Amino acid sequence: MIVRLGLLALGMLCGTAARATDEEIQVYVDDIGAKGAVGLDIHINHVLAGDPGADYPGGEPSLHRLRVTPEFSLGLGNGFEAGLYLPLATIASDDVFRIQGVKFRMKWIAPHDEMKGFYWGANFEIGRVAYRLDQNPWNAEFKTIAGWRGGKWNLAVNGNLDFKVSGPVPAPATFQLATKAAYSITPGFALGIESYNDFGTFDRFGVFSENEQATYLTADTHIGKWDLNLGVGWGYAASADHLIAKMIVGVPF
Repeated sequence: MIVRLGLLALGMLCGTAARATDEEIQVYVDDIGAKGAVGLDIHINHVLAGDPGADYPGGEPSLHRLRVTPEFSLGLGNGFEAGLYLPLATIASDDVFRIQGVKFRMKWIAPHDEMKGFYWGANFEIGRVAYRLDQNPWNAEFKTIAGWRGGKWNLAVNGNLDFKVSGPVPAPATFQLATKAAYSITPGFALGIESYNDFGTFDRFGVFSENEQATYLTADTHIGKWDLNLGVGWGYAASADHLIAKMIVGVPF
């Protein structure tokens, strides 16, 4: 599995490369590019254990699926940053490489002390995916971002409102609360816990047993100028994915 992750990530860098795990498993903090700065993060996750079936006829089963998504970013100044997820790529259990969509985002972080204290902001995403990933091709998300840095701690919380933009299947808006608590063991190395808790639709809000829940143990570190977020997570309640490995690679420019 590690070789498979590495080879596909390298391929993407060289020019490609029940409900299921998204392409991006991340709690947003106050990271923002300076005006004109170009960035690249590669999101990688692999479902190691879970339900073998698909969510709907023609859907792609998530068990043993590898997802790799490059995220390009551009700092716009005044706290704004644009991002492009291109492509949304998968290798499912049939070992076929598929490009299955694209997504755009706009992020804003309010001016703040980057070393300590509170920070806040927002993020909006919209994207189109293939039928294998969603019965509705166009979907969007509005995310609130809040956090606090103090000493060796970095705490963050995101409120995520997901909603359909267009498509043939009814899909009421859903709400997720994502949280992160990270503690710096040494400069450049932090251990943490990330939790992703779906509250469901607003007509059945907070029935946790009917919605996806997942908790990850994570490590944030550096190898040279490369940033790494590594994690292993457990899905429960209505999660189709029960054991997930994830990695976010920050590529230096």
